[in-house]
Amino acid sequence: MKIVLMEPLGISQDKLDELSAFLPQAGHSFIAYPDRATAPEQLAARIADAEILILANQPLREDVLCQCPNLRMISIGFTGVDHVDVDYCKSRGIWLSNASGYSTNAVAELAFGLMVAVSRKIIACDQATRSGRDKTDLIGFELAGKTLGIVGTGAIGLKTAEIGKAVGCRVVAYSRSQRPEALAMGIEYLSLETLLQESDIVSLHVPVTPDTKGLIDATRLSLMKPSAILINTARGPVVDSQALATALRAGRIAGAGLDVFDTEPPLPEEQPLRDCPNTVVTPHVAFATQESMVKRAVIVFDNVRQWLNSSPINQI
Repeated sequence: MKIVLMEPLGISQDKLDELSAFLPQAGHSFIAYPDRATAPEQLAARIADAEILILANQPLREDVLCQCPNLRMISIGFTGVDHVDVDYCKSRGIWLSNASGYSTNAVAELAFGLMVAVSRKIIACDQATRSGRDKTDLIGFELAGKTLGIVGTGAIGLKTAEIGKAVGCRVVAYSRSQRPEALAMGIEYLSLETLLQESDIVSLHVPVTPDTKGLIDATRLSLMKPSAILINTARGPVVDSQALATALRAGRIAGAGLDVFDTEPPLPEEQPLRDCPNTVVTPHVAFATQESMVKRAVIVFDNVRQWLNSSPINQI
C-alpha cells in the first residue's frame, strides 16, 4: 500500500524513521512530506494515489478527497477532527482514526497557565518591569478559593479540574453527561447558566459541533461575573469572538486567556480578539509540547499498524 504523511508531525527525522520503519519492512511505500501543501491542487497531487493518509491538523476537505480514489484509511494526529470532512469519508467507507489523549497534559497545563497569566497580569507585569515601572495597577487575584467552572469533562477537562483542585479551587462542571471520575473528585455538575453565574474562572473543553458552535455568546457572557475570566483552549468557534471582544472592551468580564480563534493563527488584523484589553493570547499551541508531539506520532503510526493488521483502533 501507499502511505503518505501529508505534513510534519513535529518530531525528529530519527524518530520518524523509527516509527515508520515497519511500513517498508512490510512491503509498503511510505512518503513523508517535509512541509504542508499550500494549495488544494498541490495537496491533491501529493496524495491522489494514496491508500492511507497521515496528517495532523491540515484541512482535508471533499474537494481534495474526491481526487483520491484509492483512499481507504486516514490516521489523524489530533483529538478534534473538524478539519477533516468526516461525513464525506464515511460516505465512502474510509476508516478514520484519531489520536485522542496525546495532548491531555499539554492542553490542561496551558489552560492553567493562561488562568495564572490572566489572574496575575503576568504579561502586563513583564512589560511594566522592562519599562522601568512598578506594580501600580498590576495587583491580580489568587486562584485558591475561587470557583473554577469546567465546560466539558472529557480527559482534558478532568485534568484541568484536577489541577484546579490541587491549588484549592472549588470545581464545578457542565457536560452532556456526568462522569464518575468527576463525581469521585467531588466536582458538582451544574447547568451551563448556573456555572457561568457562579464561576470566577470558566475554562472551555468541548469540541466544536453544531450544538457547541457559538455556545458562549453575548447572552451567556452576560451571565458571568464582572470579575470573572474566560479560558478557551478548546476550539475557537465555541465562542462568539465579536461578543467576547465587546464584553472585554466594556469591562463586563475581567479578562480572557485564548489559544484558539475562528481561524488558525497568524491572526488577521481584523480579528476582534487580537488587540482586546486584559487578554493573554497564544497561537494554538496548547497541544504542542516536545512530549506530546512524540505521543501523537506513536499513536498515529499505531493506528496505521493496527488497521493494516485488521485490528483497527481509535475509530471516529
